[in-house]
Amino acid sequence: MTRSATIERQTKETSIRLTLNLDGSGQHQIDSPVPFFNHMLSAVARHGFFDLRVKASGDIEIDAHHTVEDLGIVLGEAFKKALGDKVGVRRFGRATMPMHEALASVVIDFSGRPFLVFNVALPKAKVGEFDTELVEEFFVAFCNHSGANIHVNLAYGDNLHHIIEGIFKAFGRALDEATSIDPRIEGVLSTKGTLE
Repeated sequence: MTRSATIERQTKETSIRLTLNLDGSGQHQIDSPVPFFNHMLSAVARHGFFDLRVKASGDIEIDAHHTVEDLGIVLGEAFKKALGDKVGVRRFGRATMPMHEALASVVIDFSGRPFLVFNVALPKAKVGEFDTELVEEFFVAFCNHSGANIHVNLAYGDNLHHIIEGIFKAFGRALDEATSIDPRIEGVLSTKGTLE
């Protein structure tokens, strides 16, 4: 059984087509008008061993907000669809990643009940042309559309690029663990018998 999904989203603000294969090898082709975010999504795919293809356009003449938020929506929907009934899925994943002087951790539960805890005090600033406040917007959108409970924590760090990249690498590794199949799991990993 292939655990994959293709999601398309067309609005007056963005146009996105995304294909995800959970059981890939980290192959990725990310094409959006937000170069720094392309780099972050590439890190998620590479470190999560997902095959990910993204073709996106958006109203970046205003700013990158709609594009980044909608990429969170579409990626969240893709994970939800690719996970299907979640039979045999580990459900929980965690990773802590260093990036030079920064140390970030991400913990995920594909519980079906979306919630985000974002303990990262990013200043309102830019990395290149990328607004740092969009990192949290992406995670809010991903949580709401994947049904995941995610905790993002920054232990320490100074360089904004390093902090954000550490978060996305940890996100990829935690996703890999949470979406992996464990042959010991019968049905879904829940005492209720359902993940909703």
